[in-house]
Amino acid sequence: MIVESETGVTLAGGAPFSAGALARARRFAPVLVAADSGADRLLRLGAEPQAVIGDLDSISAAARARLERRLFRIDEQLTTDFDKALRSIQAPFVLGLGFAGARADHGLAVLNTLVRYPDRRCFILSGSDVIFLAPADLTLNLPIGTRLSLFPMGPVSGQSEGLRWPIDGLNFAPDGMIGTSNEVCAGQVRLRLDGGAMLVILPARSLAAVLSGFGLQAAAPPG
Repeated sequence: MIVESETGVTLAGGAPFSAGALARARRFAPVLVAADSGADRLLRLGAEPQAVIGDLDSISAAARARLERRLFRIDEQLTTDFDKALRSIQAPFVLGLGFAGARADHGLAVLNTLVRYPDRRCFILSGSDVIFLAPADLTLNLPIGTRLSLFPMGPVSGQSEGLRWPIDGLNFAPDGMIGTSNEVCAGQVRLRLDGGAMLVILPARSLAAVLSGFGLQAAAPPG
């Protein structure tokens, strides 16, 4: 294992994210790791990663020289840099910044990786959303009216409590039924799912509630 942490890890990718987004992520997950050119993104924001993981084909020469002792190259080309980094981190959870929005193919590859590593608690943050793989049983305390979308990456069925449109009796699939733009109608939502391939998409402001639902402790209370 390349990185081992007792607290959450913020993993930075090469897609754009703001200094504010980085600061918010670090309040929950202070340890910084970069996936390849994510190192350049962090350096431009005045932050240095503890480690840089990937095939290192897109990190700049300047960042490579500055972080020379923190580079961990994984040469194989069968997986993405996000995949290489995620499987090389042992931590209670990982927050992914800079992995959503820049390119559709990269974004889809990230979602594929979330499903393939269910043992890694990883939450992808974009400017508007937090995206994560749902466990078999999940309870979240969310404000009434919160948008909650479900997107299956494989066949999934289940039951819900606290959603405006219950999912009981529905068979979800990537090429069939999906669950975009559902809505919280009670203060507590419970999902019980058969099949380990359901992604949950919530507003980014829901991150603290999501971590709490997983029984995860942030490094410090968010301000």
